[in-house]
Amino acid sequence: MRLPTPRTIVLGGIGADAHSVGLTLLKHAINEAGHSIHFMGTQNNLEDFFENAADADVVMISCMDGHLRHYLRKFPDLTLKYPGIDALWYAGGNLDVGSAERITGEARRLGFRRVFPTYVDIPTVLSVLDEDLLTRPAPVRGKPAAPRWPTHPGTAPPDQRLTMTELRQQRTGVLESWPTGARARDLADNAAFLLRQPSFAQAHAPRPRAERPFLVQPRSGVALAAAQRTAFTALRRAGADVLSYQIDSLTRNNEYQKAADGIAESRERGTSTLNGFPMVNHGVDVLRQMITEVRAPLQTRHSTRDPRLLAEISCAGGVTGFEGGAITYNIPYFKEYSLAQSLRRWQYVDRLVGLYREKFGVVIDREFFGTLTAVLIPPSLAIVVNVIEAMLAAGQGVGSVSLGYAEQGHRSQDIAAIRVLRELGQKYLANLGYPGVQVNIVFQQHMAAFPPERARAAQLIVASATTGRLSGASRLITKTPVEATTIPSVSDNQEGLHLSRLGALEADGVEVDERTVREEATVLRAEVDQILESVLTAGGGSLTDGVVKAFALGHLDIPFSPSVYNRGEVLTARDVQGAVRYLNTGRLTFSADVIDFHRSRMSERRRTAEPPVRSDWQLVERDVLQVPSGHYRKWPLDA
Repeated sequence: MRLPTPRTIVLGGIGADAHSVGLTLLKHAINEAGHSIHFMGTQNNLEDFFENAADADVVMISCMDGHLRHYLRKFPDLTLKYPGIDALWYAGGNLDVGSAERITGEARRLGFRRVFPTYVDIPTVLSVLDEDLLTRPAPVRGKPAAPRWPTHPGTAPPDQRLTMTELRQQRTGVLESWPTGARARDLADNAAFLLRQPSFAQAHAPRPRAERPFLVQPRSGVALAAAQRTAFTALRRAGADVLSYQIDSLTRNNEYQKAADGIAESRERGTSTLNGFPMVNHGVDVLRQMITEVRAPLQTRHSTRDPRLLAEISCAGGVTGFEGGAITYNIPYFKEYSLAQSLRRWQYVDRLVGLYREKFGVVIDREFFGTLTAVLIPPSLAIVVNVIEAMLAAGQGVGSVSLGYAEQGHRSQDIAAIRVLRELGQKYLANLGYPGVQVNIVFQQHMAAFPPERARAAQLIVASATTGRLSGASRLITKTPVEATTIPSVSDNQEGLHLSRLGALEADGVEVDERTVREEATVLRAEVDQILESVLTAGGGSLTDGVVKAFALGHLDIPFSPSVYNRGEVLTARDVQGAVRYLNTGRLTFSADVIDFHRSRMSERRRTAEPPVRSDWQLVERDVLQVPSGHYRKWPLDA
C-alpha cells in the first residue's frame, strides 16, 4: 500500500554496531514505498537521532550488537532536552545479549511504538509502518537534509618500515592509554613467554610428506575470564585445533571504562552482558594464565578502531595470532574513520609483530578479514584487499599472514577463489621481495544471515565444511546451527565443530567440477590483476598512497560498506547458477571483456527472475534474504 502523502523516516544504526547491509536494503525499500528518508548510516549515538527527529514521522533505530539497553540509558533525559518531538520510535535488530522479552518491555516503557528484538523481514516492517502512519495526520515538511559527512581522504603515511624511534614515540602513549598497558612494556619478557606458547603460525605449517593441515576454529567471547577459560576448555575437548576470543564491541570502540562497567554488571548478574571478551581490561596476566591452562594456539579477533593497545596486550599475554588490517577493519566497520589514520595505526601493529620476529624469533600470525561486509562479496575484491593487507604487513616485517575469505555459496566459485587467493598472495609477496613470508588461507563458513530452521542451518554447516576442505584452505572458521536465533552457547559451538568435522570428512567422496573452477579462476585472476594495477598506479609506487587514492577514486569499492570513504557505487547479485557477479562495476577499472562478462550474466538473471523484479535493488534484496527466508533448495547453491 502506498500512502497518499509521503512521510519522512529517519533510519540509522546506533552505537558501535557496523551492520550496514540490512539498513541499506531497508533504506531502498522505504524509498520505493514512496517515503522520504533521512539515512544516517551506522554508528550514531542516541542524541544524533533526537537531533534529526523534529521533522520525522518515524525514527527507526537499528542495533545488532545486543547492547541497546546501554545505548538507551539517556532516552528519558533526551526527551526532556528535545521537547515537541512527536515521531514514532522503532527499534529492531539483535537488541539484547540476554532476554528479548526484557529489552522489548524496557523499550516500550520508554515510549517505543515498535520493538523487533530479533530478525524481522522487510515486508513486515513496511506493513506495520503503513499501519502506524495510516491514521497519522500528514504534516507539511520539506525534503530531509542529507547527512553531512567528511569526504576528504586525508594524507597517507609513508610507505616505509617504521623506525625504532618512531615506534618508541608512539608506544609510550599507547601503553599509557589504559592502566593494563604498563604490564606489556617489557618486550624481552613478553617474547620469552611467547616462545613457550603453542604457535598459531606453526599450526598451519605443512608437515613433511603429509597433507596441508586443515585446522578447525570455533568462535567464542564472553565478559568474564573464568567463563572464557571454561569455554576454551570445552571447545578444545570438542576438537578445536586452534582457539580465539572475539573482543566485545565496547573495547572495539576503545571504550574501556564502559567495558569495565560491563564486566562488573556481568559479575553481578552471573552471566555475560557483553558480546565478547574485554581483553584490554583483563590484561596481560589474565591472558597468560588462560593460555597456560588451555595450551592451544590462540588468536585475538576484534575489529577495533585503534588496535594498538589491544595488539600490545595480546602479544604480551602470549597470544600468537592477531587479526585485522587497515582496510579490513575499517571500511566494513566504521562510518567516519579515514584510511590514512587506520593505515598509520596498523603500521604500528605490524611493526610490533615484525619486531618480535626480528629481535626475538617470535612469529606472530597476522590474519586479514577478507570477509569484508560478508554479503554478496565478489571474490576478486576480497582477494585484492587480502593481497594489499599482506604486502603492507610484510613491509613492516611480518613473517606469517593468513588471508581470509568468506564462503559465498557457489562451490566452484568459492574453490576457485581460495586457490587464486593463495596463488596471487604468494606471487605478489614474492614480487615485492618477501618470498619467505608464510601464507595461510582461511575459509570462513557462510557469514551472512543463516536459515532459522536448525536442520537447514546444520546442512549448510556440513556442506560449507566440505567446500572448505575441497578448496585446500588451511583453516576453517565454524558457525553454529543457532546463528539466526540466538547468541551461540558453548554447546552450540561444540555442535558446530562436530558438524564441520563431519563435512570435512565427506569431502573425500565429493568430486570437484574442475572445468568450472578453472573458468572461475581465469576470471578472478584478470579482475584481481586489473584492480591491483589501478591501486598501484594511483599511488605512483606508494602502496599506502595508492590505497587512500584508490578508494577516493572508486577504484576500490566495497559493497554495503558504511564508510564515507567508500563510494558505494559497486553493486552485486547472483547469476542464475548462484555465483556472485557485479551488477554495477562502479568505477572499478575493469577491461571491456570483464565488464561484458558480468553484464551478460546479470542480464540473464534479470530475464529469468521469478517473480520478475522491478529494480536492481529488488534483485539484490532477494539475494540477500534468500538464505534466511529459506528460498533455496540446498547448500551450496550450485549443488
